[in-house]
Amino acid sequence: MDLRLYTIFVGFFSVVYAQRTPTISYISQEQIKDIGGTVELECSVQYAQDYPVLWMKVDRNRQVDPLPISTGSSLIIRDSRFALRYDTASSTYTLQIKDIQETDAGFYQCQVIIGLNNKITAEVDLQVRRPPVISDNSTRSLVVSEGQAVRLECYAGGYPAPRVSWRRENNAILPTGGSIYRGNVLKISRIGKEDRGTYYCVAENGVGKGARRNIAVEVEFPPVITVPRPRLGQALQYDMDLECHVEAYPPPAITWLKDETVLSNNQHYSISHFATADEFTDTTLRVITIEKRQYGKYQCKAANKLGEAREEVELFETIIPVCPPACGQAYGGDAAEISTSMALILISTIIVALHRNLNTKH
Repeated sequence: MDLRLYTIFVGFFSVVYAQRTPTISYISQEQIKDIGGTVELECSVQYAQDYPVLWMKVDRNRQVDPLPISTGSSLIIRDSRFALRYDTASSTYTLQIKDIQETDAGFYQCQVIIGLNNKITAEVDLQVRRPPVISDNSTRSLVVSEGQAVRLECYAGGYPAPRVSWRRENNAILPTGGSIYRGNVLKISRIGKEDRGTYYCVAENGVGKGARRNIAVEVEFPPVITVPRPRLGQALQYDMDLECHVEAYPPPAITWLKDETVLSNNQHYSISHFATADEFTDTTLRVITIEKRQYGKYQCKAANKLGEAREEVELFETIIPVCPPACGQAYGGDAAEISTSMALILISTIIVALHRNLNTKH
């Protein structure tokens, strides 16, 4: 080849090579990682030996100035979780982040600075998977009156966006029907006392075990009274227990009456209340050593701020004592002794009754 032609040929390619613009030939694809994990972001550049190459952290909403992380093969930030490697053979800058935190999420931008107002960029999106966290603006507890409309709300943060569902304690049927309801808001158009109890808001997104909040729903309602034995008989001079079961919330004031007179604990009566739950109370009136005037109708009354209820229990006279409580009070010992005692009581009662009848005829 002619020397002049060769010189021109070499010079031409030297100029072309020198004028080649730097390029970013590869950037990592979108990364989705769990909190606490490790990620490596790669950026390969060409023809950038004489230009600064930077990694920048860019806010997802672009409302905060980008944060420089590295320049060339050196880190700028001092954080032991970050590391940088440079491979000369492939001109690849690898940014490693260990123990990933929620704040690490965002865009990571690889930049080649060509001039003051001229740069080449490529970026990779780092998404950090976070377990659900139920928000403070979710319902915590609720006290409502029977018949009201109710709205239970549950919101949760996390990535991916959590799915929210509702359940009741012991998988009881929800007021909306079924044992599970999906959605952030559980609406009950008209709540009843049977709807009271614990509701569970469950948020899940496949990261971790999910989150759960227990929501106590108290339903206020007026008293409802049930009487297991409306009529009871007992012989004179023996005791008898009159019982009522009261259901109400808030807990009611409970009284026993006879002939519209409020009864109290004394030598003739003993009143006891036993709360089995917040809304259930068993009450017992013991009539002690019954006298003639104590036979008749008794009223069990329960009242709270929403209303009151009354039910009657009638105590009538019998010739033969009723056991219990008569036997248990008058006699102790085993079943054989009690049976013998009852037989003696029965015989004595019959003899007394016959004697009275004979005296009446004469």
